[in-house]
Amino acid sequence: MVRNILIAAAAALSATAAASPPVMPPAPAAPPKLLLVISVDMLSADLFDEYRPHFTGGLARLARGTLFRNGYQSHAATETCPGHSTILTGNRPARNGIVANHWTDQSAAREDKSIYCAEDERVPGSTSRKYTLSPVHLRGPTLGELMKRDWPQARNVAVGGKDRSAIMMSGHRADQAWYWDGKAFATAIEGAVPPASVAATNAAVSAAIASPREPLSSTPFCAAKAQPISIVGHSAPVGAGAFARAAGDSSRFRASPEFDGATLALSAGLIQEMKLGQGPAPDLLSIGLAATDFVGHSYGLGGQEMCLQLLSLDRDLGDFFALLDRSGIDYAVALTADHGGEDIPERLRLKGIVNAQRVDANLAAPTVGKLVASKLGLSGPVLIGDVSGDIYLDRALAPANRARALAEAVRTYRAHPQVAAVFTSDELKRTALPVAAPDKWSLIERVRASFDAERSGDFYVVLNQHVTPIVNVAAYVATHGTPWDYDRRVPILFWRPGMAPVTREEAVETVDIMPTLSAMLRPLGAAPDTDGKCLSGIQGVVCPRR
Repeated sequence: MVRNILIAAAAALSATAAASPPVMPPAPAAPPKLLLVISVDMLSADLFDEYRPHFTGGLARLARGTLFRNGYQSHAATETCPGHSTILTGNRPARNGIVANHWTDQSAAREDKSIYCAEDERVPGSTSRKYTLSPVHLRGPTLGELMKRDWPQARNVAVGGKDRSAIMMSGHRADQAWYWDGKAFATAIEGAVPPASVAATNAAVSAAIASPREPLSSTPFCAAKAQPISIVGHSAPVGAGAFARAAGDSSRFRASPEFDGATLALSAGLIQEMKLGQGPAPDLLSIGLAATDFVGHSYGLGGQEMCLQLLSLDRDLGDFFALLDRSGIDYAVALTADHGGEDIPERLRLKGIVNAQRVDANLAAPTVGKLVASKLGLSGPVLIGDVSGDIYLDRALAPANRARALAEAVRTYRAHPQVAAVFTSDELKRTALPVAAPDKWSLIERVRASFDAERSGDFYVVLNQHVTPIVNVAAYVATHGTPWDYDRRVPILFWRPGMAPVTREEAVETVDIMPTLSAMLRPLGAAPDTDGKCLSGIQGVVCPRR
């Protein structure tokens, strides 16, 4: 199943491997020839802590390197695009411009005013749902771009389960960037010639999707979590699934452990075919593993489904690293997540979190906008946005009416029992960017780290802890996106062969990954000033003096 896809699609790399298992050498003194930067979408630090004793494969290996238990996607907008944008730019959304997966630009020269983070809306025909992929909105260089600046022969390659992970981690100068488009892995680079490994992986994945799947075998640990829970408005109970699916069901394939196996298969194939890590300059391969996110959204984070997913991911990463070991490539790994997540409120209440609930649909911006319009005698939508996060005022309103609408909207949201705070853009502009450790930030500082005056809303709504911001549960039942620590806190791991195991408890940020890897690649030339800092005390990392 999952492991068969990985091994079959990476057969060429496996064929070059030695028959005997490798002996881990001492930590190399020289910089690595291949950097692997892996993002596991929705892998919260809470999940990692819970499952760490049960890992025996790739995640167990990485945990025996340098593990920062308290990493933070420190900003408030804990979504996929902002999270991935921080990892290899070293900058928070307030600086790199990726404030959300989608934002509103009422001046856009098209009917659709919603802007997708990884699109170029200037291209005729592009919409926020059927878009032309581009990194144009990402400000500043990624690590891969800096490597290519200093070493023109370096390769900057990305593989993602989502297009936005591949785009945000590779940046503006990618040699190859591949992502899952719903049916197959497609390129994010116009005119790119597909390597043979892409066709091989797509053929293997297509065959897997075409075949029905019996339920995965469970373990006593996972079976203990198999409690069916009904959700009002959702088609079936969640919590006890084991990823059975009918032939041809690509949606269920995506929300299953097989999806990460396919992504790792393509990654392994590209390493072999492009000879990454074997050239005259160091190479970078960023990998976005998205199945944990799709499983979490579809079934929640606390049931048998997530248990089977994480243990399978651990095995798949173990197989992937074993292939690399046998290839003899000198590689280093950094692994983190783009955000965390929280389980479904129905299961949280069973665990004693009595205030866990789903958001009141009446908090949706269009609904509140109608109330404001009725009270003030205004016309038009008045408010544009979702139930939380960035909310925009209708630009068609006259300035005086905009001020009245803002005051009334803020008053309405702040009066709602599910709302923790509302911050206006003026309040955010007056707030200094935070400098303390990320676990000490106030709510307004978390939102400030996501605020960009050009792209962010006129005000920002923060829901109370444990309020799930999903109105329609027909497809997704759990999510992320809040400024609370269950969404912000993620693991950050660094590993190289021979690295001594160290678990560190201090609060650090995902923006620290880029400057730390830059130091590992010494002598990388001068890097731009970043929000992140080099993390000292990691074997093989020599941080520059600040």
